[in-house]
Formats: sequence, C-alpha cells, structure tokens
Amino acid sequence: MRIGIIGAGRIGSTLAGHLDRIGHEVAISNSRGPETLSGLVAELGGSVRAVTAREAAEFGEPVVVAVPYGAYRELPAEELRDKVVIDTCNYYPERDGHDPDLDADRTTSSERIQAHTGGNLVKAFNAIHWEDLRDRARPPGDPERVAIPLSGSDSQAKAVVSGVIDEIGFAPVIAGDLGGGGRRHQPGTSVYGALLPADETSALLRAH
Repeated sequence: MRIGIIGAGRIGSTLAGHLDRIGHEVAISNSRGPETLSGLVAELGGSVRAVTAREAAEFGEPVVVAVPYGAYRELPAEELRDKVVIDTCNYYPERDGHDPDLDADRTTSSERIQAHTGGNLVKAFNAIHWEDLRDRARPPGDPERVAIPLSGSDSQAKAVVSGVIDEIGFAPVIAGDLGGGGRRHQPGTSVYGALLPADETSALLRAH
C-alpha cells in the first residue's frame, strides 16, 4: 500500500520504519518541511521519502496522523476527506491546553479529529509506548505477541488498520466504535501502556 504519515516524531518515525521494512511505500512529513527530514530518512535506510503534510495526505491510503493533539486543526482536511485515517493521538491537557468538552468527557479527541478531517477515522497505536512499538514486534502465533487496541465506526477502515497492525508484528483487538471504543484505550485506562496478549486485552476492554 501507499501509506502517508503526518508527524515524524517517535510514533510516526517508528511506524515508518516498520511499514517500509515489510514493503509498503511510505511518505512522511513534519511541520517544518521535508528538507528537515533528511537525517531521519537516512537513518531509516529504506525507501521512505520526505514530503509535505499535504503531499503525505494525498499520497496515502491509509494516512497515519501522529501529531500532538493540539495541532490537529493544522491537518490538511481536504486531502484527508473520505480516506482511512489512523489516529495515534492522545489528549494531554498539560501539553495541548484544556478543552472543556474533553475534560467533561462530552466527546473524544478522535471524534474532534474526525469532524475536522472528514476521514474514516480509526484510533490505533495511541496506547503503546514508542519503544515497545519499536522493539516488541513478533511473528503470528508467538505467545509474546502484544495486542494493540483499535476503535472506529467504519468496518472496512477497521479491517485495513487491523491488517496493518498484524503485518508489522502485533495483535489487533477491536475495542468498539470511535467514541465508546476509543474511550476504552485512551490515557488512564487499564490497557494504556499495557503489554498484554490479545485475550487479556480483550477482557480488559470488555470490563470498561
């Protein structure tokens, strides 16, 4: 697949390395311009190419969004509309500023991003620390394979993202729809940061 990544921090660059390794075409961007990504591209050592955020959105299907939540309004909404968008973001009020609706749990960060982009949003990769995403990939059937929860309201989009998670060496576990499901694996939940197999992760998600 052609996969665009908006955000070249730890999660975005780690995913770029995994996806390139298994043969996907990857284009990655940051907020400062592609010329500032030459070091990362050289470090990844594959065929990942640096582009602008708008170009990454146009290029990819799906498109990974790996920016601080507070910057989501800068995402190129027109280019993301109707695409599968993988939302790795978390709301941290000390970093992003307080949002009264999120603080009161009237909505979620993913629903905010979906409303802005108009994409078929799937929340994933938000509950795993980047070092574990880098180091804990395992082949299918390995008893130490770590689960990654995902949530979304479009079944086809969830199938695409589940396939990506499985391909890079983790076990996809669907938590539910974008709102209710996403709440089950946001910061502060029992699965956030947990390194558990699929059955244990599923049990914890059901308990919420």
